[in-house]
Amino acid sequence: MTETEAAAPEAVDTLIEHGLVVTMNPDRDVLADGAVAIADRRIVAVGSTADLASRYAPAARIDASRMVVVPGMVNAHFHATTEPLTRGVVPDDTDFIENVFGWLSPLAAAYGEDDERLAAQLGAVEALKSGTTCILEAGTGWHLDAVVDGLLDVGVRARVGRRIWDRPPKPEKFRQTTDEAIANLADVLDRHRTHDDGRIQGWGTLVGHTTCTDDLWLAARQLVDEHGVGLNFHMSPMPSDPEQFLAETGRRPVEHLDHLGVLGPDVVLVHGVYLSEGEVAILAERSCSVAHCPGTGLKVAYGISQVGLMPEMARAGVNLCIGTDGSNACNYADMYRAAYLVAGLFKDARRDPTVFPSTEVLEMATLGGARAILAADQLGSIEPGKRADLVLHDRDRPEWTPLHDVANQLVYAADGRSVHTVFVDGAKVVDDHRMTTVDEDRLYGQAQRAAEAVMDRFGRRPPPWRRWPANGPATGPATGSATGPATGG
Repeated sequence: MTETEAAAPEAVDTLIEHGLVVTMNPDRDVLADGAVAIADRRIVAVGSTADLASRYAPAARIDASRMVVVPGMVNAHFHATTEPLTRGVVPDDTDFIENVFGWLSPLAAAYGEDDERLAAQLGAVEALKSGTTCILEAGTGWHLDAVVDGLLDVGVRARVGRRIWDRPPKPEKFRQTTDEAIANLADVLDRHRTHDDGRIQGWGTLVGHTTCTDDLWLAARQLVDEHGVGLNFHMSPMPSDPEQFLAETGRRPVEHLDHLGVLGPDVVLVHGVYLSEGEVAILAERSCSVAHCPGTGLKVAYGISQVGLMPEMARAGVNLCIGTDGSNACNYADMYRAAYLVAGLFKDARRDPTVFPSTEVLEMATLGGARAILAADQLGSIEPGKRADLVLHDRDRPEWTPLHDVANQLVYAADGRSVHTVFVDGAKVVDDHRMTTVDEDRLYGQAQRAAEAVMDRFGRRPPPWRRWPANGPATGPATGSATGPATGG
Protein backbone atom coordinates (compact mmCIF):
# COMPACT_ATOMS: atom_id res chain seq x y z
CA MET A 1 0.00 0.00 0.00
CA THR A 2 1.34 3.38 -0.96
CA GLU A 3 1.49 6.32 1.42
CA THR A 4 -1.24 8.01 -0.64
CA GLU A 5 -3.50 4.97 -0.39
CA ALA A 6 -2.93 4.70 3.34
CA ALA A 7 -4.05 8.29 3.82
CA ALA A 8 -7.16 7.99 1.63
CA PRO A 9 -10.36 8.87 3.52
CA GLU A 10 -12.65 5.98 4.39
CA ALA A 11 -15.96 5.85 2.56
CA VAL A 12 -19.07 6.25 4.74
CA ASP A 13 -22.74 6.75 4.02
CA THR A 14 -23.32 10.02 5.89
CA LEU A 15 -21.30 12.63 7.74
CA ILE A 16 -23.19 14.94 10.06
CA GLU A 17 -20.88 17.89 10.74
CA HIS A 18 -20.68 21.20 12.62
CA GLY A 19 -23.39 20.16 15.12
CA LEU A 20 -23.69 20.47 18.88
CA VAL A 21 -23.50 16.74 19.63
CA VAL A 22 -25.00 15.50 22.92
CA THR A 23 -23.38 12.08 23.06
CA MET A 24 -24.82 10.59 26.29
CA ASN A 25 -21.59 8.54 26.38
CA PRO A 26 -20.18 7.48 29.77
CA ASP A 27 -18.47 10.86 30.17
CA ARG A 28 -21.60 12.68 28.91
CA ASP A 29 -19.49 14.61 26.42
CA VAL A 30 -21.14 17.47 24.55
CA LEU A 31 -19.19 18.37 21.42
CA ALA A 32 -19.25 21.85 19.95
CA ASP A 33 -18.61 21.73 16.19
CA GLY A 34 -19.03 17.98 16.49
CA ALA A 35 -19.48 15.36 13.81
CA VAL A 36 -20.94 11.87 13.47
CA ALA A 37 -20.00 9.41 10.71
CA ILE A 38 -22.52 6.73 9.72
CA ALA A 39 -22.03 3.58 7.65
CA ASP A 40 -23.97 0.32 7.33
CA ARG A 41 -26.65 1.34 9.85
CA ARG A 42 -24.12 2.14 12.57
CA ILE A 43 -22.17 5.02 14.00
CA VAL A 44 -18.60 4.72 12.77
CA ALA A 45 -17.03 7.67 14.56
CA VAL A 46 -17.85 10.65 16.76
CA GLY A 47 -15.55 13.62 17.18
CA SER A 48 -14.66 17.06 15.95
CA THR A 49 -15.72 18.11 12.48
CA ALA A 50 -12.13 18.89 11.53
CA ASP A 51 -10.99 15.39 12.47
CA LEU A 52 -13.84 13.39 10.92
CA ALA A 53 -13.95 15.48 7.74
CA SER A 54 -10.32 14.60 7.12
CA ARG A 55 -10.79 10.89 7.81
CA TYR A 56 -14.03 10.08 6.00
CA ALA A 57 -15.43 10.48 2.49
CA PRO A 58 -19.23 10.55 2.87
CA ALA A 59 -21.77 9.84 0.17
CA ALA A 60 -23.90 12.52 1.83
CA ARG A 61 -23.03 15.46 4.07
CA ILE A 62 -25.37 17.19 6.50
CA ASP A 63 -24.51 20.67 7.68
CA ALA A 64 -25.72 20.65 11.29
CA SER A 65 -24.31 24.06 12.18
CA ARG A 66 -27.68 25.17 13.52
CA MET A 67 -28.57 21.79 14.94
CA VAL A 68 -28.39 19.96 18.28
CA VAL A 69 -27.69 16.28 17.60
CA VAL A 70 -29.05 13.87 20.21
CA PRO A 71 -29.70 10.12 20.49
CA GLY A 72 -33.19 9.10 19.48
CA MET A 73 -35.47 8.70 22.46
CA VAL A 74 -36.85 5.29 23.45
CA ASN A 75 -40.54 5.37 24.34
CA ALA A 76 -40.87 2.53 26.84
CA HIS A 77 -44.67 2.38 26.72
CA PHE A 78 -46.75 3.40 23.72
CA HIS A 79 -50.13 2.09 22.53
CA ALA A 80 -49.52 2.47 18.81
CA THR A 81 -52.13 0.01 17.57
CA THR A 82 -55.52 0.61 19.15
CA GLU A 83 -55.65 4.27 20.08
CA PRO A 84 -54.17 6.69 17.51
CA LEU A 85 -57.34 6.48 15.36
CA THR A 86 -59.52 7.30 18.37
CA ARG A 87 -57.37 9.91 20.08
CA GLY A 88 -59.23 11.93 22.66
CA VAL A 89 -62.47 9.96 22.35
CA VAL A 90 -62.55 8.85 25.99
CA PRO A 91 -63.97 11.63 28.18
CA ASP A 92 -61.39 12.96 30.60
CA ASP A 93 -63.70 12.66 33.60
CA THR A 94 -63.99 8.85 33.55
CA ASP A 95 -62.55 6.78 36.37
CA PHE A 96 -60.02 4.04 35.69
CA ILE A 97 -62.46 1.13 35.37
CA GLU A 98 -64.81 3.02 33.06
CA ASN A 99 -61.87 4.31 31.06
CA VAL A 100 -60.36 0.88 30.42
CA PHE A 101 -63.38 -1.44 30.29
CA GLY A 102 -66.12 0.95 29.21
CA TRP A 103 -64.11 2.64 26.48
CA LEU A 104 -60.62 1.40 25.64
CA SER A 105 -61.19 -2.35 25.37
CA PRO A 106 -64.45 -2.08 23.38
CA LEU A 107 -62.84 0.56 21.16
CA ALA A 108 -59.93 -1.79 20.47
CA ALA A 109 -62.40 -4.51 19.50
CA ALA A 110 -63.87 -2.16 16.88
CA TYR A 111 -60.55 -1.93 15.03
CA GLY A 112 -60.06 -4.17 12.02
CA GLU A 113 -56.78 -5.34 10.52
CA ASP A 114 -56.40 -2.33 8.21
CA ASP A 115 -57.31 0.02 11.06
CA GLU A 116 -54.55 -1.34 13.27
CA ARG A 117 -52.02 -0.99 10.47
CA LEU A 118 -53.05 2.61 9.91
CA ALA A 119 -53.06 3.37 13.64
CA ALA A 120 -49.58 1.93 14.05
CA GLN A 121 -48.30 3.99 11.16
CA LEU A 122 -49.93 7.16 12.45
CA GLY A 123 -48.50 6.58 15.93
CA ALA A 124 -45.04 5.82 14.55
CA VAL A 125 -45.08 8.96 12.41
CA GLU A 126 -46.00 11.07 15.43
CA ALA A 127 -43.22 9.44 17.45
CA LEU A 128 -40.56 9.88 14.78
CA LYS A 129 -41.46 13.48 13.99
CA SER A 130 -41.13 14.37 17.68
CA GLY A 131 -37.76 12.71 18.19
CA THR A 132 -38.51 9.13 19.25
CA THR A 133 -36.76 6.47 17.19
CA CYS A 134 -37.76 3.34 19.13
CA ILE A 135 -41.03 2.30 20.77
CA LEU A 136 -41.94 -0.52 23.10
CA GLU A 137 -45.47 -1.17 21.90
CA ALA A 138 -48.01 -1.87 24.63
CA GLY A 139 -49.48 -5.00 23.08
CA THR A 140 -53.21 -4.30 23.16
CA GLY A 141 -53.71 -4.79 19.44
CA TRP A 142 -54.81 -8.00 17.75
CA HIS A 143 -53.62 -7.97 14.13
CA LEU A 144 -49.87 -8.05 14.66
CA ASP A 145 -48.86 -9.09 11.13
CA ALA A 146 -50.48 -5.97 9.70
CA VAL A 147 -48.96 -3.81 12.43
CA VAL A 148 -45.45 -5.10 11.76
CA ASP A 149 -45.91 -4.54 8.04
CA GLY A 150 -46.98 -0.95 8.66
CA LEU A 151 -44.15 -0.20 11.05
CA LEU A 152 -41.59 -1.61 8.64
CA ASP A 153 -42.82 0.79 5.97
CA VAL A 154 -42.65 3.83 8.25
CA GLY A 155 -39.11 3.09 9.40
CA VAL A 156 -39.42 3.24 13.20
CA ARG A 157 -37.61 0.83 15.52
CA ALA A 158 -40.04 -1.17 17.66
CA ARG A 159 -40.56 -4.04 20.05
CA VAL A 160 -44.05 -5.36 19.51
CA GLY A 161 -46.68 -7.74 20.86
CA ARG A 162 -50.38 -8.50 20.66
CA ARG A 163 -53.14 -8.67 23.28
CA ILE A 164 -52.39 -11.62 25.55
CA TRP A 165 -54.58 -12.36 28.57
CA ASP A 166 -56.68 -15.29 29.77
CA ARG A 167 -59.10 -13.98 32.39
CA PRO A 168 -61.36 -11.24 30.96
CA PRO A 169 -64.40 -12.70 29.17
CA LYS A 170 -65.03 -9.48 27.23
CA PRO A 171 -64.74 -8.12 24.63
CA GLU A 172 -65.62 -11.37 22.93
CA LYS A 173 -63.05 -10.71 20.17
CA PHE A 174 -60.22 -10.93 22.69
CA ARG A 175 -61.47 -13.87 24.79
CA GLN A 176 -58.70 -16.47 25.20
CA THR A 177 -58.31 -19.62 27.25
CA THR A 178 -55.00 -20.03 29.03
CA ASP A 179 -53.83 -22.49 26.37
CA GLU A 180 -54.85 -20.12 23.60
CA ALA A 181 -53.11 -17.18 25.24
CA ILE A 182 -49.89 -19.17 25.63
CA ALA A 183 -50.10 -20.32 22.02
CA ASN A 184 -50.68 -16.76 20.85
CA LEU A 185 -47.63 -15.52 22.74
CA ALA A 186 -45.51 -18.34 21.35
CA ASP A 187 -46.70 -17.44 17.87
CA VAL A 188 -45.64 -13.82 18.32
CA LEU A 189 -42.17 -14.82 19.41
CA ASP A 190 -41.75 -17.52 16.76
CA ARG A 191 -42.95 -15.60 13.72
CA HIS A 192 -41.78 -12.13 14.65
CA ARG A 193 -38.39 -13.00 16.07
CA THR A 194 -36.74 -10.32 13.97
CA HIS A 195 -37.43 -8.12 10.97
CA ASP A 196 -35.04 -5.90 9.03
CA ASP A 197 -31.90 -6.84 10.95
CA GLY A 198 -33.63 -6.52 14.32
CA ARG A 199 -35.29 -3.16 13.76
CA ILE A 200 -38.66 -4.77 14.58
CA GLN A 201 -38.79 -7.58 17.12
CA GLY A 202 -41.56 -9.51 18.81
CA TRP A 203 -41.58 -9.23 22.60
CA GLY A 204 -43.17 -11.07 25.49
CA THR A 205 -46.03 -8.67 26.10
CA LEU A 206 -48.94 -9.36 28.44
CA VAL A 207 -51.73 -6.94 29.24
CA GLY A 208 -50.93 -7.53 32.90
CA HIS A 209 -52.97 -5.97 35.73
CA THR A 210 -55.19 -8.77 37.02
CA THR A 211 -55.90 -10.26 33.57
CA CYS A 212 -53.48 -13.22 33.70
CA THR A 213 -53.60 -16.52 35.55
CA ASP A 214 -50.49 -17.85 37.25
CA ASP A 215 -50.18 -20.45 34.49
CA LEU A 216 -49.97 -17.69 31.88
CA TRP A 217 -47.40 -15.72 33.90
CA LEU A 218 -45.24 -18.85 34.24
CA ALA A 219 -45.55 -19.75 30.57
CA ALA A 220 -44.62 -16.21 29.54
CA ARG A 221 -41.52 -16.41 31.72
CA GLN A 222 -40.47 -19.64 30.05
CA LEU A 223 -41.14 -18.32 26.53
CA VAL A 224 -39.17 -15.11 26.92
CA ASP A 225 -36.27 -17.09 28.37
CA GLU A 226 -36.33 -19.40 25.36
CA HIS A 227 -36.40 -16.53 22.87
CA GLY A 228 -34.05 -14.16 24.64
CA VAL A 229 -36.49 -11.24 24.74
CA GLY A 230 -38.10 -9.22 27.51
CA LEU A 231 -41.41 -9.38 29.37
CA ASN A 232 -43.57 -6.26 29.35
CA PHE A 233 -46.87 -5.66 31.21
CA HIS A 234 -49.07 -3.09 32.98
CA MET A 235 -49.23 -3.18 36.76
CA SER A 236 -50.54 -1.12 39.68
CA PRO A 237 -51.47 2.23 38.17
CA MET A 238 -54.39 2.27 40.62
CA PRO A 239 -55.16 0.49 43.93
CA SER A 240 -57.35 -2.11 42.20
CA ASP A 241 -54.39 -4.29 41.16
CA PRO A 242 -52.81 -4.68 44.62
CA GLU A 243 -56.24 -5.05 46.21
CA GLN A 244 -57.16 -7.96 43.95
CA PHE A 245 -53.76 -9.66 44.23
CA LEU A 246 -53.94 -9.42 48.01
CA ALA A 247 -57.47 -10.84 48.03
CA GLU A 248 -56.57 -13.75 45.75
CA THR A 249 -52.98 -14.58 46.71
CA GLY A 250 -52.29 -12.84 50.01
CA ARG A 251 -49.43 -11.01 48.30
CA ARG A 252 -49.05 -7.68 46.53
CA PRO A 253 -48.49 -7.94 42.73
CA VAL A 254 -44.69 -7.62 42.69
CA GLU A 255 -44.40 -9.93 45.68
CA HIS A 256 -46.53 -12.55 43.94
CA LEU A 257 -44.72 -12.31 40.62
CA ASP A 258 -41.43 -12.65 42.46
CA HIS A 259 -42.82 -15.68 44.31
CA LEU A 260 -43.65 -17.23 40.91
CA GLY A 261 -40.15 -16.50 39.60
CA VAL A 262 -41.38 -14.15 36.89
CA LEU A 263 -39.21 -11.11 37.65
CA GLY A 264 -35.73 -10.41 36.26
CA PRO A 265 -33.57 -7.87 34.39
CA ASP A 266 -35.66 -8.41 31.26
CA VAL A 267 -38.93 -7.26 32.89
CA VAL A 268 -40.53 -3.89 32.10
CA LEU A 269 -43.33 -3.11 34.55
CA VAL A 270 -45.52 -0.26 33.30
CA HIS A 271 -46.87 2.45 35.64
CA GLY A 272 -46.04 1.02 39.07
CA VAL A 273 -47.74 3.86 40.91
CA TYR A 274 -49.21 1.84 43.80
CA LEU A 275 -46.11 -0.07 44.82
CA SER A 276 -45.04 -0.57 48.40
CA GLU A 277 -41.50 0.06 49.62
CA GLY A 278 -41.07 -3.70 49.80
CA GLU A 279 -42.09 -4.09 46.17
CA VAL A 280 -39.62 -1.38 45.14
CA ALA A 281 -36.87 -3.27 46.96
CA ILE A 282 -37.79 -6.46 45.09
CA LEU A 283 -37.74 -4.69 41.72
CA ALA A 284 -34.32 -3.26 42.53
CA GLU A 285 -32.98 -6.63 43.67
CA ARG A 286 -34.23 -8.27 40.45
CA SER A 287 -32.86 -5.38 38.29
CA CYS A 288 -36.26 -4.74 36.72
CA SER A 289 -37.30 -1.67 34.75
CA VAL A 290 -40.31 0.55 35.41
CA ALA A 291 -41.87 2.59 32.61
CA HIS A 292 -43.04 5.84 34.20
CA CYS A 293 -45.93 7.45 32.27
CA PRO A 294 -46.48 10.84 33.92
CA GLY A 295 -48.95 12.22 31.38
CA THR A 296 -51.35 9.36 31.97
CA GLY A 297 -51.05 9.72 35.71
CA LEU A 298 -52.15 13.33 35.46
CA LYS A 299 -55.00 12.84 33.02
CA VAL A 300 -56.45 9.66 34.54
CA ALA A 301 -55.83 10.88 38.12
CA TYR A 302 -53.60 8.04 39.30
CA GLY A 303 -52.15 10.11 42.11
CA ILE A 304 -48.54 9.66 40.98
CA SER A 305 -47.25 12.75 42.76
CA GLN A 306 -49.04 11.78 45.98
CA VAL A 307 -48.23 8.08 46.30
CA GLY A 308 -45.72 7.21 43.56
CA LEU A 309 -42.26 6.13 44.67
CA MET A 310 -40.38 6.99 41.49
CA PRO A 311 -37.55 8.92 43.21
CA GLU A 312 -37.18 6.06 45.68
CA MET A 313 -37.06 3.57 42.80
CA ALA A 314 -34.25 5.52 41.16
CA ARG A 315 -32.28 5.69 44.40
CA ALA A 316 -32.79 1.96 44.97
CA GLY A 317 -31.39 1.13 41.53
CA VAL A 318 -34.56 0.35 39.59
CA ASN A 319 -34.06 1.27 35.93
CA LEU A 320 -36.59 4.04 35.32
CA CYS A 321 -37.59 4.75 31.74
CA ILE A 322 -40.34 6.93 30.27
CA GLY A 323 -43.50 6.16 28.31
CA THR A 324 -46.25 8.24 26.77
CA ASP A 325 -48.90 5.49 26.92
CA GLY A 326 -52.01 5.83 24.73
CA SER A 327 -53.85 8.47 22.77
CA ASN A 328 -56.66 8.51 25.35
CA ALA A 329 -54.36 8.69 28.36
CA CYS A 330 -51.41 10.97 27.77
CA ASN A 331 -52.85 11.75 24.30
CA TYR A 332 -49.49 12.54 22.67
CA ALA A 333 -46.36 10.66 21.61
CA ASP A 334 -43.90 13.51 22.20
CA MET A 335 -41.34 12.19 24.68
CA TYR A 336 -40.00 15.68 25.32
CA ARG A 337 -43.33 16.68 26.82
CA ALA A 338 -43.27 13.55 28.98
CA ALA A 339 -39.68 14.25 30.04
CA TYR A 340 -40.71 17.73 31.19
CA LEU A 341 -43.34 16.18 33.46
CA VAL A 342 -40.90 13.62 34.86
CA ALA A 343 -38.49 16.42 35.74
CA GLY A 344 -41.12 18.55 37.45
CA LEU A 345 -43.70 16.36 39.17
CA PHE A 346 -41.58 15.05 42.01
CA LYS A 347 -39.66 18.25 42.52
CA ASP A 348 -43.00 19.70 43.52
CA ALA A 349 -44.35 16.61 45.30
CA ARG A 350 -41.23 16.29 47.47
CA ARG A 351 -40.63 20.03 47.58
CA ASP A 352 -37.05 19.19 46.61
CA PRO A 353 -35.51 20.79 43.49
CA THR A 354 -32.71 18.21 43.44
CA VAL A 355 -35.10 15.38 42.47
CA PHE A 356 -34.73 14.22 38.85
CA PRO A 357 -32.34 16.81 37.38
CA SER A 358 -32.59 17.33 33.63
CA THR A 359 -29.46 15.26 32.99
CA GLU A 360 -31.00 12.28 34.80
CA VAL A 361 -34.28 12.67 32.93
CA LEU A 362 -32.45 12.63 29.58
CA GLU A 363 -30.79 9.41 30.65
CA MET A 364 -34.18 7.86 31.47
CA ALA A 365 -35.50 8.81 28.02
CA THR A 366 -32.52 7.45 26.12
CA LEU A 367 -30.22 5.03 27.95
CA GLY A 368 -32.94 4.03 30.42
CA GLY A 369 -35.24 3.02 27.60
CA ALA A 370 -32.40 1.22 25.83
CA ARG A 371 -31.61 -0.75 28.98
CA ALA A 372 -35.27 -1.62 29.41
CA ILE A 373 -35.51 -3.20 25.95
CA LEU A 374 -32.20 -5.03 26.43
CA ALA A 375 -30.41 -2.88 23.86
CA ALA A 376 -28.06 -0.73 25.93
CA ASP A 377 -25.16 -1.89 23.76
CA GLN A 378 -27.01 -0.74 20.63
CA LEU A 379 -29.07 2.34 21.47
CA GLY A 380 -29.38 5.34 23.77
CA SER A 381 -26.14 7.20 23.08
CA ILE A 382 -24.03 8.48 20.21
CA GLU A 383 -21.02 6.19 20.32
CA PRO A 384 -19.05 4.23 17.70
CA GLY A 385 -20.54 0.82 17.07
CA LYS A 386 -24.06 1.70 18.13
CA ARG A 387 -27.01 1.89 15.78
CA ALA A 388 -27.35 5.22 14.03
CA ASP A 389 -30.61 6.36 15.62
CA LEU A 390 -30.16 10.13 15.72
CA VAL A 391 -32.30 13.26 16.04
CA LEU A 392 -31.35 16.74 14.87
CA HIS A 393 -33.13 19.66 16.53
CA ASP A 394 -33.25 22.96 14.70
CA ARG A 395 -31.87 25.65 17.04
CA ASP A 396 -33.10 28.46 14.80
CA ARG A 397 -36.26 28.76 16.88
CA PRO A 398 -37.35 30.95 19.81
CA GLU A 399 -37.47 28.12 22.36
CA TRP A 400 -33.84 27.33 21.55
CA THR A 401 -32.61 30.92 21.76
CA PRO A 402 -30.44 31.67 23.64
CA LEU A 403 -28.76 28.34 24.40
CA HIS A 404 -26.67 27.97 27.54
CA ASP A 405 -27.33 24.56 29.15
CA VAL A 406 -28.31 22.01 26.53
CA ALA A 407 -29.72 19.45 29.00
CA ASN A 408 -31.96 22.09 30.58
CA GLN A 409 -33.01 23.26 27.14
CA LEU A 410 -33.93 19.77 25.95
CA VAL A 411 -36.03 18.93 29.01
CA TYR A 412 -37.62 22.24 29.93
CA ALA A 413 -37.83 24.29 26.72
CA ALA A 414 -37.68 22.08 23.63
CA ASP A 415 -40.24 19.61 22.34
CA GLY A 416 -40.96 17.76 19.13
CA ARG A 417 -41.65 20.92 17.15
CA SER A 418 -37.95 21.56 16.66
CA VAL A 419 -37.15 18.07 15.33
CA HIS A 420 -35.77 18.68 11.83
CA THR A 421 -34.07 15.41 10.85
CA VAL A 422 -34.29 11.85 12.16
CA PHE A 423 -32.19 8.80 11.35
CA VAL A 424 -33.14 5.23 12.26
CA ASP A 425 -30.54 2.57 11.50
CA GLY A 426 -28.67 5.18 9.47
CA ALA A 427 -31.65 5.82 7.18
CA LYS A 428 -33.08 9.33 7.05
CA VAL A 429 -36.77 8.93 7.89
CA VAL A 430 -37.52 12.60 8.66
CA ASP A 431 -36.04 15.46 6.64
CA ASP A 432 -36.91 19.13 7.10
CA HIS A 433 -39.79 18.16 9.44
CA ARG A 434 -41.43 15.79 6.92
CA MET A 435 -41.46 12.01 6.65
CA THR A 436 -39.41 10.54 3.82
CA THR A 437 -40.90 7.04 4.01
CA VAL A 438 -44.65 7.67 3.76
CA ASP A 439 -46.95 10.20 2.13
CA GLU A 440 -48.11 12.08 5.21
CA ASP A 441 -51.07 13.81 3.56
CA ARG A 442 -52.38 10.50 2.25
CA LEU A 443 -51.85 8.83 5.63
CA TYR A 444 -53.74 11.54 7.51
CA GLY A 445 -56.67 11.36 5.10
CA GLN A 446 -56.86 7.58 5.37
CA ALA A 447 -56.61 7.76 9.14
CA GLN A 448 -59.47 10.25 9.44
CA ARG A 449 -61.78 8.14 7.28
CA ALA A 450 -60.86 4.94 9.10
CA ALA A 451 -61.33 6.63 12.47
CA GLU A 452 -64.87 7.66 11.62
CA ALA A 453 -65.69 4.10 10.56
CA VAL A 454 -64.23 2.71 13.81
CA MET A 455 -66.44 5.07 15.81
CA ASP A 456 -69.49 3.99 13.84
CA ARG A 457 -68.76 0.34 14.69
CA PHE A 458 -68.07 1.22 18.31
CA GLY A 459 -71.52 2.79 18.46
CA ARG A 460 -70.76 5.30 21.17
CA ARG A 461 -69.72 8.92 20.93
CA PRO A 462 -68.07 11.25 23.43
CA PRO A 463 -70.61 13.40 25.26
CA PRO A 464 -71.04 16.98 24.06
CA TRP A 465 -69.17 19.87 25.59
CA ARG A 466 -69.80 20.08 29.33
CA ARG A 467 -69.28 22.68 31.99
CA TRP A 468 -67.44 22.06 35.23
CA PRO A 469 -68.64 21.70 37.88
CA ALA A 470 -71.42 19.70 36.31
CA ASN A 471 -74.24 21.42 38.21
CA GLY A 472 -72.62 24.82 38.54
CA PRO A 473 -73.80 28.03 36.93
CA ALA A 474 -72.76 28.88 33.42
CA THR A 475 -69.90 31.36 33.25
CA GLY A 476 -70.47 32.38 29.66
CA PRO A 477 -72.51 31.67 26.57
CA ALA A 478 -73.24 28.03 25.78
CA THR A 479 -70.84 26.54 23.27
CA GLY A 480 -71.51 23.60 20.97
CA SER A 481 -69.04 20.88 20.01
CA ALA A 482 -68.31 18.71 17.04
CA THR A 483 -70.21 15.83 18.63
CA GLY A 484 -73.43 17.46 19.68
CA PRO A 485 -75.23 20.53 20.98
CA ALA A 486 -74.20 22.49 24.02
CA THR A 487 -75.39 21.32 27.42
CA GLY A 488 -74.81 22.37 30.95
CA GLY A 489 -75.26 18.86 32.37
